[in-house]
Amino acid sequence: MEEKQNRKAHSLQLTDRKKGCIQGVRDVNSFDEKEISLVTEAGTLSIKGEGLHVTRLDLEKQEVDIEGKVDSLVYSQGITKAKGGEGMLKRLFQ
Repeated sequence: MEEKQNRKAHSLQLTDRKKGCIQGVRDVNSFDEKEISLVTEAGTLSIKGEGLHVTRLDLEKQEVDIEGKVDSLVYSQGITKAKGGEGMLKRLFQ
């Protein structure tokens, strides 16, 4: 099987811990003023801080812009979003 051609390289640019542009974003798991969780080409990215806002979201281009005070950026080992609509608990107990 061929891999989709629209896969984009993952990159993250953060300026002064206040503005960021993230490319290679597949989906947004959740966001609020303290945490933004993104599914990226490199795994799940958790951005923690204060006053965080998603200022631009373009999943077709796989791009997200954020603003706010960024305290930490943490990647998980893999993509944790459920595939095919399966919940995490269902996959754990199979």
